[in-house]
Amino acid sequence: MDNTTGLRENKKLRTRRRLAATALELFLERGFDAVSVADIAAAAEVSKPTLFRYFPSKEDLVLDSFADHQDEAARIVRERPAGQGPVGAVREHFLAALDRRDPITGLCDHPAVLAFERLVFSTASLDSRLALYTAREVELLAAALEAESAPPLTARLAALHLVTARQELGRENWRRIEAGHSADEAHPAAVADAEAAFGMLAGGLDQVLPIRPAQAQAQA
Repeated sequence: MDNTTGLRENKKLRTRRRLAATALELFLERGFDAVSVADIAAAAEVSKPTLFRYFPSKEDLVLDSFADHQDEAARIVRERPAGQGPVGAVREHFLAALDRRDPITGLCDHPAVLAFERLVFSTASLDSRLALYTAREVELLAAALEAESAPPLTARLAALHLVTARQELGRENWRRIEAGHSADEAHPAAVADAEAAFGMLAGGLDQVLPIRPAQAQAQA
């Protein structure tokens, strides 16, 4: 990549972040349905066609941060150590994220994170649009499992279970925080729920999904 290309890509990234930040500020201030694409474009000082080049829909302006996590489950599975099954790898990663109070687990009581999650989960069109991001996450994880010789249907069913478990655990944790618990207070229950959820999956999925051999890990 030459300097010109690099500068152009950096400028695009800055514009994308500015648009998303401007939109989120307006949505939190006025409510999602009360803000139009024209409002966002005007506040960010760009044209509507320019905005749509970066974001296909108004909903994507909010949900863009979820795109960064779409390949997370697939990456966890691909990079897991030898001798570990996919369920164990996802479980271990989720528990570590709980310990960090990672917002993606729902166990985060930072006011800005809570405001964002409240906006997403209380706005029907955002919650609906989120399903498209979930579908992509499932698709990527299923592909990673198929690459390890899992049959296509088995890979897809396993991916659906694992992605759904992560999401539902996250929503339950968010409900706890919304009910007034701090992240520290909710942590023990969040860990117990995660252990129970992944324990149920391990009892079935680990019987049909491949355990990664040491040779495959060395080649990754």
